Amino acid sequence: MKPGILFLCVANSARSQMAEGLARMIFGDGVLVQSAGSEPSTVNPYAVQVMKELGVDLTTHASKSVQTIDAETVGTVITLCAEEVCPVFLGAARRLHWPIPDPASKDASIPREEMLTRFRTARDTLREKLEQYRSTLLEEDSAASFAE
Repeated sequence: MKPGILFLCVANSARSQMAEGLARMIFGDGVLVQSAGSEPSTVNPYAVQVMKELGVDLTTHASKSVQTIDAETVGTVITLCAEEVCPVFLGAARRLHWPIPDPASKDASIPREEMLTRFRTARDTLREKLEQYRSTLLEEDSAASFAE
């Protein structure tokens, strides 16, 4: 299987950006990590702020279209949509779906602290899922090595 991981959501502004940053932190340079969306916008400032709390810098990240991703670089696609229709990736890859609610809101009346809480919750859920996924991959690698 190809080593690359692609995180997909609609806007590529919050969940998939945080997942990309966390995956780079967890997997290091050994895995190509990308994120994209079906309707790319801009990276959400709340995502930048809550990731900075973990020492992950998203300030250089840009929102990307799923159509710009080279399918040959992707071994696993992880969709992060909850209530929305997830983007489609046509490449041949393992597919996982983690339905994480979008922490962003267009409602300007939501207090800043509540928004930060929503983004931290999404970030922490993503981190937990990525740690579990990493353990699964290590177990699969170990089983494959044992079988040889």
